[in-house]
Amino acid sequence: MSEAELALRSTRVVTPEGTRPATVVVSGGRITAVQPYQAPVPDGARPTDLGDDVLLPGLVDTHVHVNDPGRTEWEGFWTATRAAAAGGVTTLIDMPLNSVPPTTTVAALDVKRATARDKAHVDVGFWGGAIPGNVKDLRPLHDAGVFGFKCFLLHSGVDEFPQLSTAELDEAMAEIAGFGGLLIVHAEDASLIGSAPPAAGPRYADFLASRPPAAEHTAIATVLDRARRHNCRVHILHLSFAGALPLIAAAKADGVPVTVETCPHYLTLRAEEIPDGATEFKCCPPIREAGNQDALWQGLADGTIDCVVSDHSPSTPDLKRFDTGDFGEAWGGISSLQLGLPVMWTEARRRGHSIEDVVRWMSAAPARFAGLARKGAIAPGHDADFAVLAPDRTFTVDPAALHHRNQVTAYAGRTLTGVVRATYLRGRLIAEHGDTVRRAGHLIDRA
Repeated sequence: MSEAELALRSTRVVTPEGTRPATVVVSGGRITAVQPYQAPVPDGARPTDLGDDVLLPGLVDTHVHVNDPGRTEWEGFWTATRAAAAGGVTTLIDMPLNSVPPTTTVAALDVKRATARDKAHVDVGFWGGAIPGNVKDLRPLHDAGVFGFKCFLLHSGVDEFPQLSTAELDEAMAEIAGFGGLLIVHAEDASLIGSAPPAAGPRYADFLASRPPAAEHTAIATVLDRARRHNCRVHILHLSFAGALPLIAAAKADGVPVTVETCPHYLTLRAEEIPDGATEFKCCPPIREAGNQDALWQGLADGTIDCVVSDHSPSTPDLKRFDTGDFGEAWGGISSLQLGLPVMWTEARRRGHSIEDVVRWMSAAPARFAGLARKGAIAPGHDADFAVLAPDRTFTVDPAALHHRNQVTAYAGRTLTGVVRATYLRGRLIAEHGDTVRRAGHLIDRA
């Protein structure tokens, strides 16, 4: 038996069959058995007793802006993956924009892989990008192992990653459907946002009015119509407007190959509670009102929304324009990679959901959506990726304790329930007590 093999014992192990006392045996980086709690530890295995802490599969975060290379003052693979490890995230997939170059060609993918290779504390995969003029690059990127292709239907926020017109969306979908790929979409309608009052000044209500719900609804309708037409697998990113849920549910019932995500900030933060000038809360699409949030939770509960991922989109503090509090000028993005598990557990428990629900939304479902067959479950044959959670302990978010490169977060000062005590990647302890122990991440490709 190798030195890395171990047996983790807990009274609360979250398995696909439910939570139960168990001993999880690991060999060669994989789970080899989930045994009864009192089963003897195999000879040579290192026993670790977790007591009543919850052992759950490591989180899979399929929506992370690492911004490396090119904008490493915003984030970077070293800091992002270190934060992920501290927060119980064992796999992340990096978005193709906000890095320079963006991941829209195989050559750019090679640059990104070379940048990430010696900095990954957790496993890292990559999305490609679909932009005007790169249809010829989509199949080569697919063959090179990207998990799919991101596109925007309005300005992305950075000029080097342009939006697709409706005609270009059709062209990209036809190409991607031809090789069985996946298109993931930032779905807000450019014309409706263009005709809304522009965001300016410190009033959050004015910013909210600049990103009307109809813009999401219209763009999602367009995506679903084209997905049906081309039989192209699509994924709706960061759903903010719950009013689009009936449209999505109907498409799913009709057999349209669509999945949907939302994010912790839409499920826990409310427009009514955002102070004017508090640009740390700016994101696109925006955080909406409490009633909308309740409907998003219902969409999670009934399965219309498939998964919850971070959309970690950091920037330097100056780009948040804390000096003026101007929502029109501030960068839009919430930094939450290290905090997603306790943020979600705090609110889910308050609403009567179980830790099994949180695991399904943040580990099993994103792993399934991304095609990561060995991630997202504590079951024999899966990678031995684990988070250890003290589910009843509380803490107050101190930005200085975060490993994000820029310690700015909309959750500062909030009291959360659930402390991530440790994180394991393929059976190796990579983080403990909020800090990293070792760097053990691999670069991963689409299976």
